[in-house]
Amino acid sequence: MGKTTFEFGLNRFDWTSTNAFVADVRRAEELGFGYALIPWNPLSRPDPYMQLAVAAGQTSRIRLGLLLDNPVLHHPATSASSIATLDEISGGRAFLTYGIGDTAVRWLGLRPARMAELEEAAVLAKRLLAGEDVEVGAVRPARLRHARPVPVWIAAGGPKTIEMAARTADGVFLRVGRHPDNLRTAMAHVRRGATAAGRNPNDIGIGLIFHTVTNDDPREIRAISRSMAAGYYEYSPALFEIPGLPWNGPPVDELKRRVYPDFHHAPDLVASGNLVDFLDDQTADSFSLFGTAQEIAGQLRWAIEITGRADIIVPHPVPMPKPGQPIARVLRSAPAGADYKTWFATEVIPLL
Repeated sequence: MGKTTFEFGLNRFDWTSTNAFVADVRRAEELGFGYALIPWNPLSRPDPYMQLAVAAGQTSRIRLGLLLDNPVLHHPATSASSIATLDEISGGRAFLTYGIGDTAVRWLGLRPARMAELEEAAVLAKRLLAGEDVEVGAVRPARLRHARPVPVWIAAGGPKTIEMAARTADGVFLRVGRHPDNLRTAMAHVRRGATAAGRNPNDIGIGLIFHTVTNDDPREIRAISRSMAAGYYEYSPALFEIPGLPWNGPPVDELKRRVYPDFHHAPDLVASGNLVDFLDDQTADSFSLFGTAQEIAGQLRWAIEITGRADIIVPHPVPMPKPGQPIARVLRSAPAGADYKTWFATEVIPLL
């Protein structure tokens, strides 16, 4: 097996105030997490660059960045300038990930970025961060005067987007669930995209994002896992087609009218999962981590064995943990009453 040394990243924190957020990031660093990665939605979250800048002054090791920014709401030059500033403030710990926008864009009635737009934005941001002169059709070439070598990754789920990311970015976060066929296919597209661009596939960073059910009640696990599976089908039906998973229910567009904003972010994931109770157990099991700490660790080990290597793993908690409250675990956990990051760091990570 290839590279198996990896770090864990968190993408959910206490956003009730900037002070609370910074304290949460400090706690994540103390627990051994390697990355604090913030999703960006201007309607539901404070400004991530500003909050990360404050966190940079009160941490020393953890890497700080976005998972993810997008070229619809931010021009690539704006993102490059902000992340370069954060990199200077943090002493070289900044990290930028691009995506098409999804919820943050749809909430404003805008269209998520197309793949070509995403590629163009990532390339421009990379070149600006490298300090290059870039022809943009202005009187003079564009140049970021405070450029810094910040890694630029792309989050991708579809085969074409994965190949594009491997052609252009420093790394790719694979959002394909954990079915072996989807993981193997994703890695094949990483190799294909890198090779087509004359790059060594082993030089492309690999991130794995897994929705991780925080509850261990079997009934809620099943419902939430079905909602996660439906969310993948909603945005990338290929992830059902590749492993031959069935969708034997109403058209997803019809069901989407009953779920807001989507199956991954619905306020009641048990209710949204019950809407798709036609999904069989194999399908529900193919897209999430769940169960006891031992089961989740086993699922992670198997996924990494399939991909052959990983650099960053993000165990995205669902439902989103409530600040200051323990996660709902029917089984006893140590320490009792732990919040998600403490539970994951003390119970799951040591098993890996």
